[in-house]
Amino acid sequence: MDLNFNKNEDHNKLLVSKLKLQLSKVSLGGGEKRIAKLHAEGKMTARERIDYLLDPKAKSIEIGAFVAEGMYKEHGGCPSGGVIVKIGYIQGKQCVVVANDATVKAGAWFPITAKKNLRAQEIAMENRLPIIYLVDSAGVYLPLQDEIFPDKEHFGRIFRNNAQMSSMGITQISAIMGSCVAGGAYLPIMSDEAIIVDKTASIFLAGSYLVKAAIGETIDNETLGGATTHCEISGVTDYKAKDDQDALDKIKNIVAKIGDYDKAGFNQIKPQKPALDPTELYGILPKARNEQYDMMDIILRLVDNSEFEPYKEGYGQTILTGYARIEGWAVGIVANQRKVVKTKKGEMQFGGVIYSDSADKATRFIANCNQKKIPLVFLQDVTGFMVGSKSEQGGIIKDGAKMVNAVSNSVVPKFTVIIGNSYGAGNYAMCGKAYDPRLIFAWPSAELAVMGGTQAAKVLAQIEAASLKKSGEEVDQAKEDALFAKIKARYDEQVSPYYAASRLWTDAIIDPLDTRNWISMGIEAANHSPITKPFNLGVIQV
Repeated sequence: MDLNFNKNEDHNKLLVSKLKLQLSKVSLGGGEKRIAKLHAEGKMTARERIDYLLDPKAKSIEIGAFVAEGMYKEHGGCPSGGVIVKIGYIQGKQCVVVANDATVKAGAWFPITAKKNLRAQEIAMENRLPIIYLVDSAGVYLPLQDEIFPDKEHFGRIFRNNAQMSSMGITQISAIMGSCVAGGAYLPIMSDEAIIVDKTASIFLAGSYLVKAAIGETIDNETLGGATTHCEISGVTDYKAKDDQDALDKIKNIVAKIGDYDKAGFNQIKPQKPALDPTELYGILPKARNEQYDMMDIILRLVDNSEFEPYKEGYGQTILTGYARIEGWAVGIVANQRKVVKTKKGEMQFGGVIYSDSADKATRFIANCNQKKIPLVFLQDVTGFMVGSKSEQGGIIKDGAKMVNAVSNSVVPKFTVIIGNSYGAGNYAMCGKAYDPRLIFAWPSAELAVMGGTQAAKVLAQIEAASLKKSGEEVDQAKEDALFAKIKARYDEQVSPYYAASRLWTDAIIDPLDTRNWISMGIEAANHSPITKPFNLGVIQV
């Protein structure tokens, strides 16, 4: 191993250490004092509930752990969006679990909380996975009600999804394990089956104080909407549980009896570990985002037995396409090649840039994977499409449009891994969030933006300097440098993978060594949902 490898390794391992430290912080939710208060009430935390519910030692992945990171500071923050979402196994069956974190503003719903809940429901609907709701919430966070209540993708969409999932035959089970008030009461009751914990849980459209104010009735919350009321008088809930653990055991018993599912039929054989050491990923991936490396070195440390069958290997070399297996699942890989390559004509092509020939190759390969029912994996490290007169005259817009068309109309499940750069239209063509990947996640080395920080800051600094000069202000080199530094710092914050994850532009930031697990669990989930729609590119310019 050379010195450069060692420098890269140190840098990337530090990024992973930071990631694990950040995860340990967000896992505390509202903090240790609030956790202790919850325990004193005889309740488990959201994470403890999920850990007890999921099969021990089985694989799981967490969606949106960094949601709301750095957001809502004026409201005291909202770690993980006040809700925990995991995909894991209950009694051997793959499920989505959603748990309100009552240590964060009593589980109140911020705007991002609704977005994260909708993402969980989207995953369940796309993959036809059972979804479990562990409800413990004070309802909408009123100071931000205008950002969560009335729009299409706001709070009400959750109940619409409840209804649609029911009609699709997707199992929904709810456990009311704390407060469940106002409009939020519809979520558990629109589920197929609802469990309520005695004494510590309640559900009603209006609590005792509001009832008193509205109609003058004096009543306590337990009588108004406790377990006895709803299990023995109203019939709103189906099961009474004596405590959190009992409620979770009842969920396990229900899930254990769910019948088998229709399968999409994606090909899987016995998994094999990569023949090349995956830990070498840390040393291969460059410290600087503008440095070259061979993406094939990354691929061979992600796929079974380090075996990759290239498609059109000598053509369109700034995108690598080919077939492989990940944890036994057959996959088609579309990856940006980061090293400078030479064409047969002797022309040099920049790494990480999509040229006409590479876009054409990717389009054909995506169509082939759809025809053969092979899931697609996109490995992003892209700066965008090639520009300039030669590219424009060669039809780069037309070829790029064909690739975007193929990605958009693909009917096989897609999975996107942002390894490095994810800039501009390259993000779109390589299956960014807008193109419905089943899962999209980033390595700590990722950057998401319209363009790179240095280029963007130069452009913005030039515009701002010109504006100051126009208004009569004198701008010397020192002031221009200061403007650039200020804008670059702001832009660097926005291209961070944590900035993207906090807004749910990605589902997670992960250790590169977890990539195989995320993809394999994603394909297993997708295998629950048979493909019913034919692949059709529609109208494209050939």
